Amino acid sequence: MSSQLAGITGVTGALRVGACQTPEILGDVDAALRCMEGFAREADQRGMQLLLFPECFLQGYLVQERHLDAYAMDLRSAPFGALLRRLDPIRQTLVFGMIERREGRYFNSAVVVGGGELLGIYRKVHLMPGESLFTAGEDYPTFDVEGMRFGINICSDTQVPAAAAAVAAQDAQLLLVPAQNMMRRTSALQWKDRHTPIRAARARESGLWLVSADVTGERGADRIGYGPTSIINPQGEVVAQVPEMTPGMATATVDCRKAPPGLEPVPRPRLA
Repeated sequence: MSSQLAGITGVTGALRVGACQTPEILGDVDAALRCMEGFAREADQRGMQLLLFPECFLQGYLVQERHLDAYAMDLRSAPFGALLRRLDPIRQTLVFGMIERREGRYFNSAVVVGGGELLGIYRKVHLMPGESLFTAGEDYPTFDVEGMRFGINICSDTQVPAAAAAVAAQDAQLLLVPAQNMMRRTSALQWKDRHTPIRAARARESGLWLVSADVTGERGADRIGYGPTSIINPQGEVVAQVPEMTPGMATATVDCRKAPPGLEPVPRPRLA
């Protein structure tokens, strides 16, 4: 699948990517859309071609039956069609997390949207124990935008090396990781310095650029989200990162036409 972005001409093998670190928005789709529109205006000024938003960003990551029943959205529904029409003026390809409803089941999904059209969907495969209300996805589709092929892993998918390898095996160059690490404070402190090393390991193993987007801020007195939102090259080096506890956008040109000076391309893994 490929998107048509009015007014933006991409260079094959290079893509301007923005990873958005946002406040947590729970149960307010309109506020989530306004947030995306705000980042898109900034992206216009900075020449971005693709924007990534966090896991379950559209409705908010709250894995409770009441929340899922109230806010999950069928991609074939009129409300989702209205959402696509609202996003139509945005020039960038958007990748954002959402709670999907499909034939009586819930999925932790990420959608690819461009030009007011749904271009693709990935459903999280490796669910956490607390995500038992979701149905796991079964495959790793890839998508093409401006000459760049990418796939998606959602948050805890990155703890499983085979998930990134499955994307790389399809001749992708880029892995997008919507994440949501609004955790209880004790867990957040334990994990805050572990996310980047895990993602860097996946980038090195797979030979992919890795772009992650997360939430930041506090939820009540007992939960906090530090991030991080970052862009990591295939050598596992962080090339851009939003400061923790600060909404913002990490940007970089993902250029797969050549390796960075002094560095050799990383061999691609192949699935058996």
